[in-house]
Amino acid sequence: MTSSALWQSPIAPGLSFYQASAGERPEHPPLDGSKTVDAAIIGGGFTGLQAAYTLAKGGANVVLIEARRLGDGASGRNGGQFGTGQRAWPEELEAEFGFDRAKALFDMAENAKAYLFDFAREHQIDMEFMPGQLNVEHKRGKEGDYRKSVEIATTRFGYPHLHFMDRQETADRLGSTRYHCGIRDLGTGHIHPLKLLIGLGKAAANAGAALHEMTQARTIRQAGGKTLIDTDYGTITAKHVLIATNAYIDGLEPVTNAHVMPIRSFIGATRPLDDFPTVLPGGEAVADSRFVVRYFRKSRDGRLLFGGREAYTADSPRDISKHIRRQIAELYPALHEIEITHAWGGSVGITLNRQPFVREVMPGVISVAGYSGHGVMLSNYCGSLFARTVLGQATELELLKALQIPAFPGGSLLRQPLLFLALSWYALRDRL
Repeated sequence: MTSSALWQSPIAPGLSFYQASAGERPEHPPLDGSKTVDAAIIGGGFTGLQAAYTLAKGGANVVLIEARRLGDGASGRNGGQFGTGQRAWPEELEAEFGFDRAKALFDMAENAKAYLFDFAREHQIDMEFMPGQLNVEHKRGKEGDYRKSVEIATTRFGYPHLHFMDRQETADRLGSTRYHCGIRDLGTGHIHPLKLLIGLGKAAANAGAALHEMTQARTIRQAGGKTLIDTDYGTITAKHVLIATNAYIDGLEPVTNAHVMPIRSFIGATRPLDDFPTVLPGGEAVADSRFVVRYFRKSRDGRLLFGGREAYTADSPRDISKHIRRQIAELYPALHEIEITHAWGGSVGITLNRQPFVREVMPGVISVAGYSGHGVMLSNYCGSLFARTVLGQATELELLKALQIPAFPGGSLLRQPLLFLALSWYALRDRL
């Protein structure tokens, strides 16, 4: 659930680069009175829209409500990187869960990748896919770990697309000498997320899903074996409900609210870098090893889209561009005065152990959230899996339901200050 005030930029108020370049963005009217449906969805991002599309295509009567515009949350404003597998590396999954379960979770994420490619192809969505991702290390002495990760992914998890980069290759591919080694992943890439979301919204509407913007869920209650969702425009009664608000739960449902924390992340878009050909000459996306991750890539028209400076409060910095430009200059000194044409921020939903939160929070009500910065693929796939589960066609979502996601400590009053202290400590370690 999105507050439009959260997205304002001092350079282009309320306008991200994605919004400026996405083209037509269809509008959908608010809910027009009370309805009784097979399934109701709260949240108009990737998760909710994929669920609405799949349910409607399967013949269900489905309604989706979004507090603002479709994609005003993280789905339409994120870094656009696919990634590979779950957020954790395959060997980390194996250490925690054992090989069989780790392999199932890894394969699920690869299924998510294939699903999204197939969906975009089927619906002729130009999501501006560009191949390749670089995962780079900002600390010395990690070369052995990175070489081992490549070997494990190839030999144990059946993923042959990784390549270890020594320091020189890392510098050549980034156009920066600030990182010590890395891994190049040619089995993934990056996209224009809002173009994907717009295409997804059109597909859901064409399949017969009722989509309603500017319709906020006020309360969720149960009566007579069904769930009732109250809005300012009427009450929706449904047998199946998906809460797909991610970072914008805003106290609507207490179990999700206790397990998913919003954090702020910020992105800046520079002018096209035609006169800086050494910056990401291969066009890959980049994510670094800092706990407060820096993530960046080039757009199709050659702009540097640079994200970072996570914040664990509800406020945005007064001038996002100043903070983003400083981080860019640390990696690319020649860009210390580069023009930033768009700068924006938004909230990302994280969990305490950075694994997705999937849970039945009341009878017939499933909440899916907390992708922790790894949601472009997983959110789309989880929405589809929810719908296919309702339709009796799939059970793969059970892999995520079985994850033990702890609640944030401290309750509603203390959890944010405690998290701020903990994550500020990690940010300090990154700098040191």
